[in-house]
This record gives sequence, structure tokens and C-alpha cells, in this order.
Amino acid sequence: MTEASVLDSGAAPAAALPLGGIGTGNLAIGADGALRQWQLHNLGNHLGELPNTFFALRYSGLQPPVDGLRVLQARSFATEPVPMVNDAAVPAWHEDLFRAFPPVAATRLRGFYPFADLEVVDADLPVGVTVEAFSPLVPHDADTSSVPAAMFTVQLTNRSDDHLHGWFAGALQNDVGADGVVNPRGTHHPGYGGNTNRLERAGRWTTLVCENGSIPDDDPRAGQLALALEGHGSVAQLCWSTPADLAERLRSLVVPGLPEDGSPSAFVGGGDEIGGNGWRGPSPAGQTWAGAVAVPWHLAPGESTAIRAVLAWSFPHRFVNYPDFGPRHPERGLSRFWLGNWYARRYPRATDVVADVTARWEELRGASDAWRRTLRDSSLPTDVAERLAAQAVPLRTPTVFRAGTGEVFGFEGVNGASTLHHAGAVGGSCPLNCTHVWNYEHAMAALFPSLELSMRDTELDVMQAPDGYVPHRVIAPTYLPQLWDVPIGGPDEPALDGMLGTVLKTYREVRAGAGEAWLTRRWPRIGALLDHVARRWDPAGTGVLSGIQPSTHDIDLRGTNPFMGTLWLAALRAAEELALLQGDDARARWCRDRFEAGSAEYDRRLWNGDYYVQVLAPDEPDRFQWGPGCLSDQLIGQWWAHTLDLGYLLPREHVVQALRAVVRHNHRASFRDAVHTDRVYADRDDSGLVMCSWPSGGRPTVPTRYADEVWSGSEYEVAAHCLYEGLVDEGMAILRGLWARHDGSRRNPWNEVECGDHYARSMAGWTVLTAITGQQHDAGRGTLSFAPVAGLVTPDGGTGVVRLPFVTGQAWGTVELGERGAALRVEHGSLTLTELGLPGQFGAVPRVALDGADLGGVAGRAEESGTGSRLGWERPGIVIGAGQRLTVDRS
Repeated sequence: MTEASVLDSGAAPAAALPLGGIGTGNLAIGADGALRQWQLHNLGNHLGELPNTFFALRYSGLQPPVDGLRVLQARSFATEPVPMVNDAAVPAWHEDLFRAFPPVAATRLRGFYPFADLEVVDADLPVGVTVEAFSPLVPHDADTSSVPAAMFTVQLTNRSDDHLHGWFAGALQNDVGADGVVNPRGTHHPGYGGNTNRLERAGRWTTLVCENGSIPDDDPRAGQLALALEGHGSVAQLCWSTPADLAERLRSLVVPGLPEDGSPSAFVGGGDEIGGNGWRGPSPAGQTWAGAVAVPWHLAPGESTAIRAVLAWSFPHRFVNYPDFGPRHPERGLSRFWLGNWYARRYPRATDVVADVTARWEELRGASDAWRRTLRDSSLPTDVAERLAAQAVPLRTPTVFRAGTGEVFGFEGVNGASTLHHAGAVGGSCPLNCTHVWNYEHAMAALFPSLELSMRDTELDVMQAPDGYVPHRVIAPTYLPQLWDVPIGGPDEPALDGMLGTVLKTYREVRAGAGEAWLTRRWPRIGALLDHVARRWDPAGTGVLSGIQPSTHDIDLRGTNPFMGTLWLAALRAAEELALLQGDDARARWCRDRFEAGSAEYDRRLWNGDYYVQVLAPDEPDRFQWGPGCLSDQLIGQWWAHTLDLGYLLPREHVVQALRAVVRHNHRASFRDAVHTDRVYADRDDSGLVMCSWPSGGRPTVPTRYADEVWSGSEYEVAAHCLYEGLVDEGMAILRGLWARHDGSRRNPWNEVECGDHYARSMAGWTVLTAITGQQHDAGRGTLSFAPVAGLVTPDGGTGVVRLPFVTGQAWGTVELGERGAALRVEHGSLTLTELGLPGQFGAVPRVALDGADLGGVAGRAEESGTGSRLGWERPGIVIGAGQRLTVDRS
């Protein structure tokens, strides 16, 4: 079992684990226990604040007399600025909070996404306090993973020798009317006014409902917030303005039904509003109310109790609130373009969210915990398991949204400290569905394949131009004209790497289970795309691209280069496999001929004996190129090929040697003497992989853009590729350098930044898992195999079994591999197999059973090879359902 790392509030001021669902917006809980980064209003704002929102504890005892009040967060101290990040920023309103509610001495956060487990550390506090916070996350269940709520369980334990009693309070400021751009100053904001708070009760739950009846229903600010607490005897204060107001009221409370001797008694009554300022109506213009709900508790020495709470929201009306790339459209005047939110179809009000999650709490927590346990209880190293769990984070931040139509859209990231130089600090970075950045992403494709398929549909149904090319950005709503034959921006012409990625991702989705009918509908469009690429960049059919090649570096690559070249070779192999599935032998041969010619030529022209270089024609300028340099992304296509089981694109010995060279030349142990020519993502004593170096000289006067930067997405790509090749030391050195930079002290473990917070490229990290496990799955063929990397996963000391997570397009669960056999348990979904590949040799025909029932009569074959063993079944194969376990006994 893997225990999550401990982040101390004093040592990890930048740590903040996001809470919220896919496309819902989010808040975050810090290592100090504070709720921060409020981004609920359909707009990214990494410094978003919601004053007067916190959890507090009042505790009292009769003998000896004790009476205290604490906010359940520690004091966090602002650190010196760190380039490109602002996760450690401390809201100014906390000082007002701490004057009314003293902070606890310290807190410790164990974060294993989607769960945050917070422990209060305070020797002067007679009550032990832990807080579990999460938002439901169940891979392959997009709707369950798209709940606009944060769910909390607060455990109170009496650590004293005497009876204690008191109140647990949750406070929430009514933020309806705010625009998500300007932070409130206390209860003041230009958009406030007309705010009302009210209570709803259902069973043991009391809900504070925050509304604003003065806002039209179709206004982008329209919505509802809610805070629900569980427990009998609850009371509320609906309208207050400062933490001191609430503190005064809480100190005046007596636990209902508590006898004078302080012994246990059933709570009675409750439901009253405590105190107040005499005003129950709408708030004045420019002002709102904060509200609070408190539930009583009583504990004998050593006793514990759990109190549950929900923060929920619904802001249904998302509009286009970002500047699109491409030409301006003054003819559209003041038109507003509505996009909506998919989650609001299910939850038009925050109270709908509360009703759902309180009714299904155990189900939602259990399913989310099953995913956590699948990673946590595996044989993966602790840091690997933790960081793989965090691969889902960008999907549940404003980086991604799901329109009311169900379409999935993604920014490159969320504007913040890293985008001040070009886009400001609010909103989405570089809209929308940028193909060349999302080329690196594999996490959504694995965890939520239906959402990934939406992006493919958008690329091929909406974005693709009549000539066959695919612009690298989409305009939403998608009924608007797309970016055909116009300058786009970042780069100006349609990005070639993004188009090649469309081919690769189409094959990935087919392997994951998109289905024959889906591919048949898409195949003509893929053919048109291939023809466009060939006409423009390979007209002679040599298999080698030439000319201006727009790329993810926001500039045009030129000449013969391995970055675009390996992507092209990988795309040709993927297209060949797609053609064979479609029975298109002519296209398959077309792809094969170009691939074989191109592979030989790229290797001949670019291999310098150590790595692959870029070769420019005599008349091509070297401005923004790298020439003899060592580019970290030089084998990006081979990384893709390994993820899709496409084989080697270039000679294996050259691939391995080039990877070693990339790590040797580009991985820096320190940046103390570094010259930062652009954005700074690693500094001081950080370790990181720079994008390009020139070990033998020859750096152009104006080199390839971003050459001296460190991109986490590229680090994940190169590290995973190293693991695929068995270069464990090299791969793990890159990963552990990346993760050390994001240890919470200066950068956030749950926020890998590039051109925006929660940057999409970082979701390349999912391939670290597939590289470690060696998993290959093809839903159409019904094949699944594993070949774990030697020396990285440690067998269980007692059983000698290696336990690894697996994720296919239809199911996820755990595979156990040992000397005597193997076991495959499906935790969610169902898995159809015609072939199962396992490491090692059978020795004899194994016994195969499903939930103990022998499948010997179903097994069609058992084969061995130098790389492992394979079991086969005649079609339609065997089906392993949720909760079922397939065992293979070699003994």
C-alpha cells in the first residue's frame, strides 16, 4: 500500500489540491487548510478569492473550564515570488479571519487525487481534527466525475480526559453576482446587490442557499451557491458581514439538550437562526451577505464523531468570454455567444447538487476511493502513483469545459502568472482545442474516452477544411465560421504537428473502442488529411517532409527535421493500420511505401552518430531553427508509436542512443548558471530538461523558440519514452526532477504550468503508466498484454506478486503478475478478451478461471515466445465484468 506524501503547512505554502468536477470550475484546498483559487463563474482566475468562507470549531468543557474558537486552517506565509506561478499567494482577508478565529498551529496535507486528507496539528487543541475533502472522480463515468461540488468529512476526536462539547460551523459568502474577474473586498463587489440567503432542510441535512433574485435568468452571473451540513440540532446565521460577527454569535451558543454536568444527552430542537443583524432581505447595491450553518457535537473522552459538509454551485450560462484567435469580426457587434454548461442540464441549481450527493454519498465516495486504491495499493513507487493520480487534475479546472451541447473544449491552460506578458491573469489561455498542444495529452483519452472522442469529432466534423487540412484551433459555438484560409496565431498557418496528431489520435481512439462504424464515417476525412499533407509537404512521395512546417513552438520549422519527421512516420504507420481495418489496401500500400522510404531517408540524412539533427537547405534561413542542436522532442513520433504498438520508426539502436544523448545533453541538475532567454519554468537548484542544447556548438543567433525552457509535458514524453526503451535511470531522473520542482514549497504538486496554469501538455504524463506496465490494448481485436519495466516495480515481499493498475477504453482495474500465475480484476466497466499476453513462460497449459469457474473448455490456445506467453479464445471471446476476477494458474 502506497501512503501519500505529507505536506506540512509551513513547508508547502504552494500546495493546493483542486476540488470540482469536469467542466464545472473549481476551488482548491491548501496544505494550510484554506479554501482558495475560487473559479466557479465560468472563467479561470487562479487568484480568485471568496472571503468569509471557511470551517470553524468552537469547543467547550465544564471541568476544567475550557472555551475556545478556531478556524480550521493554519497561518500561511507568503514566499518570495517564484517565476510563472502564484499558488502560494495569501489572500489579505485572512488577517481579518485570524483576528476573529485564531488559526491552528499547523496542518498536514496528504493528497492522493481526488482526495485531500488534512490533519490539524495543535498540541493546545483538546480536539483532534482531520478533514477529508474530495470531488467524485470515477474514470469512464464522465457525468459522475462532473459534479459541481466539494465534499468534506470532518472527524472530531476528544483527546482530553473530560467531556467536551461545541459547534462545528461552515461559513459561505453569497457570491452570486460577482463576475469571477474582480475579487470581492469583504462583502463588497460591484456586482453584488440583491443577494439573499435562506435555509432548506431535508432529514439530517441543513442547507444554506445563496441566491440573487435581481440577476436575470440568462445573465452569465446567474446561479446559485449552497453549503450543506449534516447533523441534528443545527442553527444558522443567514446574514453577517465580517468573521467577527460570526465569532460573536458562535461564542453565545449553548449545545442544545446538554445537561449541566456535561454528560451525553440527545440533541433536541435546533433549526433557529442565531442572532443576525436584523436584516433578512436582499443586500444593498454593491454588497452581499455571508451565511453560516453550525451543528452541535458532544464527545466523551476518547470518543470521535464525523460531520459531513457539501459546498455546491451551479452557474449555467457560460458565454464566450475569451478573445478568439484569428481575424476580428466587428460585424458581430455586441452579440453574445452562449455555450452553456453540460453539468447544468443535470444540476440547474446548487440545491439539486446537494440533494444528489447527500443521497449518494457512500456510492460516490466508494467509487472514487476504488480508483484511488487501484493506484495507491499497487506496486508502483509512491511518487509515481501519486503523480499519475494527479494526471486528471487539468480536466477538472477551467482548462476544460463541456458546453451545453455536450461538446468538450479545452484551453491550453488557465491564465495566470505565466500569461501576464500576453494574455493577462484571468480567463482561458490560448483558445481553443489547440491540436499541437493537446497532441501530448493522453490522460483524458484513457480516463474519459467518450470526452476525448468529442474532440476528434470536432476536429473532423467542424474544424477540417474542404481542402483536407485541420486548423489547430476551433471557434465555438461551432456553428460559427472556422479558421479556414485565415491567419490563426500561434502559429499563423495550420500546425502540421497538430494535423499529424489527428491521425495518431484517431487510431488511438479506434484501439480504445471507438468502433468500426465510427471509423468508417471518419475514414474519408482522414484520407483527405493525408492527401493534403502529401501534396503540401511530400509532393514527390519520398516520405520526407520539406518546406515551412508550422509547429507547437509557435514558429515555422524548416528543412528535414526529426520532430516533424517522426510524427509523420508515426502517422503513416497509424494510417496504414486504419486502412487495413477499412479494407483499403491501396491506401495501406500508399502509407507503407512512404513510411519505408521516409524512415530510411530520415535516418540517413539526420543521424550524426549521437542523435538526430535538423538539416536545412542552403537557401533556408536558420532563424528559429536548431540545426546541429539536440532537441528534446526529436523522437516524439517514436513515443507515439510505442503508445500505439506501431513498432520502431527508425533503427532501434539509434533511437536508444539518441534518447541517451537527449538526457545527457539536456537534463540539467541546476539552473544557477543558466541564461533564461524566455519563460522561466525551472531556476536555482531545480532539475529539468531544457528543450534544446548545442553540445558541439552551432547555436543559431536566433535559435528555435523556447529552446532554453523546461516544459513538463515534454519531460513526461521523454521520460516515458526512456521507460519504454528500458532506460529506467534516465527516465526516473527526469520525472523526479520534475516532481521535486513541484513539491509544494515553491510550486504546486497539482499544477504543472507552461503557458497557463494546469497546462494541457502536462497530461502526457499518463504514458508513464503505460510505459511502466507495458500495457497494450486493442478493443477491436480484443487483445490485452502486459510487459512491466524491469527494476522499477517491486514485488510484494510476502507473495512475490506485482500489482499494477490497468485502464482500457471500456474497463479499469488491477492486474497481478507472479511466478505462479496472474490475475486480472475489473473494478469498473467490462472487458472482452480474445487474447491475453503475460510476461514469462507457462511451462504447461495453465488453468484459467473466471471467479473460480474453470474456463479450460473456452480457451482456444496457449502460446509462448521469447517475450512472454499468450492465451487466446475464439471470438467473441470472454467477458470480464465489474467485480469479476480472471485467474491464470501456471502451477
